[in-house]
Amino acid sequence: MTRREALAALARRYPDDYQRIYRSIKEGQTVGEVTVAEWAPTWLRLRERIVRPGTFCADTSAVSKWIVPTIGDRALAGLQRADVRAVHDAAEAAGLAESSVQRIHIVLLKMLADALDEGHDVPERTLRTRKPGGAGESHRQAIAVDDARTILAVAMERPDASRWVAALLQGMRPAEALGLRWSAVDLDRGVMRIEWQLKPLPYRVPRDRSSGFRVPRGFESIRLKDAFHLVRPKTSAGVRVVPLVPWLRTELAAWSAIAPASPHDLVWSVAGEPMYAGIDRAAWEAIVEQADVWVPARDGGRRRPLLYEARHTAASLLQASGADETTLTAIVGHSKITSTRAYLHADESRKLAALEKVGAQLGLAS
Repeated sequence: MTRREALAALARRYPDDYQRIYRSIKEGQTVGEVTVAEWAPTWLRLRERIVRPGTFCADTSAVSKWIVPTIGDRALAGLQRADVRAVHDAAEAAGLAESSVQRIHIVLLKMLADALDEGHDVPERTLRTRKPGGAGESHRQAIAVDDARTILAVAMERPDASRWVAALLQGMRPAEALGLRWSAVDLDRGVMRIEWQLKPLPYRVPRDRSSGFRVPRGFESIRLKDAFHLVRPKTSAGVRVVPLVPWLRTELAAWSAIAPASPHDLVWSVAGEPMYAGIDRAAWEAIVEQADVWVPARDGGRRRPLLYEARHTAASLLQASGADETTLTAIVGHSKITSTRAYLHADESRKLAALEKVGAQLGLAS
């Protein structure tokens, strides 16, 4: 092939980046050596050091299942927007939800942006490829007040009623509830410290318990049993002190008298041992089924409310009760549910007053 023919082939292959690649060749640079599949392991090693274990597992899944199988053979220097969209198409064709496709898109663009930052040649216009679908808003919703009351009435018949009051009234995340320890509950003062979440951490080698755990540098955790660890919330605002409204205080006191003894000091557990999130969800599903509560589904039908929607309900009720943004954030923690502004202090009396108003909405007697 002559030089002219080679340049013509290059122009046909990379029409949008022909001039840039041609300049690189003239300057003596090697183009197209590093492919997406070759960069992926290096990128994942870098990610493993800096992101939370759950994020790393999600990144690894996106790379191994969708990105590399679809465009792994493409050179970083020649990637086009059409290649990014090919990954979208592959995930959509497999039936993945819009939110999952958008998550894969975010991982791919971050992977490419880091490659550029590390000195690899990646077309900048490719990094500006729009994500698929709409705004990507969460389809979780708040449960109507009357339905929340019905759910709570069923839950109050259970010995672990405090778990569900904490969800619907205090807006605790499921992982926060399962990671709550008695040492963080002060029934005399009427407050609890939310400072840990219960999470199973991934082993370095899947299913190999001797391989250790995959955690980034500086990641704070306490191992309880097997893969179960107590880990800190994602942000410092997730660590907070929340007052116990009278109803929750009473239920926790009753639960403390009958709760299984836990060597890990866990408030809610399975025979004292860490509880799988699936067991917690199954208990919630049994409650809402007994309460016969439904919420609108995306397809126009209906479905049972999800456990995490109890948290949305708590936030919604706090807002409806007139709680200011600072107080709301201080109760439910720094989250997109409330605000993305910096955490601000809210005094205990304001938080307690706001929670008591929510309790009244839910029909809890003082």
